[in-house]
Amino acid sequence: MVVNGMKLGLNRFTLAVSLTLTAATFAASMPSVKSQGTNTIAIDGSSTVYPITEAVAEDFQKQKGGAVKVTVGVSGTGGGFKKFCSGQTDISNASRPILAKEMEACKKAGVQYIELPVAYDALTVVVNPANNWAKSLSVAELKKIWEPAAQGKIKNWNQVRQGFPNAPLTLYGPGPDSGTFDYFTEAVNGKSKASRTDYTPSEDDNVLVQGVSRDKNALGYFGYAYYAANQNKVKAVPIDGGKGPVSPSKETVENGTYQPLSRPIFIYVSAKAALRPEVKEFVEFYLNNGAKYVQEVNYVPLPAQAYQIALGHFQKPKLGTVFGGKEAVGLQVNELLQREAQQ
Repeated sequence: MVVNGMKLGLNRFTLAVSLTLTAATFAASMPSVKSQGTNTIAIDGSSTVYPITEAVAEDFQKQKGGAVKVTVGVSGTGGGFKKFCSGQTDISNASRPILAKEMEACKKAGVQYIELPVAYDALTVVVNPANNWAKSLSVAELKKIWEPAAQGKIKNWNQVRQGFPNAPLTLYGPGPDSGTFDYFTEAVNGKSKASRTDYTPSEDDNVLVQGVSRDKNALGYFGYAYYAANQNKVKAVPIDGGKGPVSPSKETVENGTYQPLSRPIFIYVSAKAALRPEVKEFVEFYLNNGAKYVQEVNYVPLPAQAYQIALGHFQKPKLGTVFGGKEAVGLQVNELLQREAQQ
């Protein structure tokens, strides 16, 4: 199959991520979904969560025989919450928790929501396959590269570590509307959204993959699934969080050793939309089959019990967020599910 001149294989994740911009453009052209009687479910937000939700949506629509239409757009976590809190969407994909300003926007608009973790991600730092020097990086070195003070100053690899080559350091990363950007800056620089801005940003992770794959001196970061789908184009860098270099993987996320770049990822469901039968069925289908789809697109599933607890939170429903409008770095699944929600 060929899309926009790109030859695609049959892997569903590869197809899904290659169609990200197409899906986003299509969703943007759709009218706002506000009618209680519609059989369309409107979803937007994180490019990181997109592959999971798109896979779920594809099979759910097949199961419903075309009676329900699910549109999945990509505008980044922040862009998704803007639409969600203004009532334009039913579900928001999010690669970080809802922030205080977004909670306030939802509150002002009368939008209540149910926060549901759906997977764990290993946020992955990547370099070009021809890079034979950055065999690992410490969190301190990542900060040296990405902190605001690095802007216009840290331009060469040899400024990162003695022994690295005198070669230009070309950076690629998510844009400021991305939840991945928010989490990375919090985990590495100590403050969400605190970052140098002289890099190539994109809300579409495929653009970042292509950028790094074409430049021997490039470095970038994005969700693990995009790395797993493009291992022939980019190389993951083991990260030293203080206990030695650790590579991102399902195992290192599950055992808690890939720190501080492991993180939960979410969907947020409008409480009003959840009263509609098609939305209720879709979310229940999502949580009952979540582990399968998460594995299929190369993220880390939650424990089976966690999906059941999340299902209970949806059906109850448990309104609000357990994060209080703040990012949480290094949070484990059991801690996440035991927290009390705030609105």
